[in-house]
Amino acid sequence: MKKRGIGQKIAFTSAIVFYLFGIGCVIAAIYFNRQLGSDNPIVASLMASVVFFIGGGIVLHVIGKVDLPDLKIQSDKS
Repeated sequence: MKKRGIGQKIAFTSAIVFYLFGIGCVIAAIYFNRQLGSDNPIVASLMASVVFFIGGGIVLHVIGKVDLPDLKIQSDKS
């Protein structure tokens, strides 16, 4: 297993946070849907936030777990 860089560790941690925010938005959307009805703009914005957070989480998850090549220029100092 290749060692991950600091950027990939941050991306993966951010993905977990995005997933948790998405779950929180789902719970809030269900709650407000029952209280206010499905035609309320608050419910619509919460559902849009679910799509954003889950989509962003997927992208960050892929960035955090992909096997990136080493792109450093190797200097031949002998």
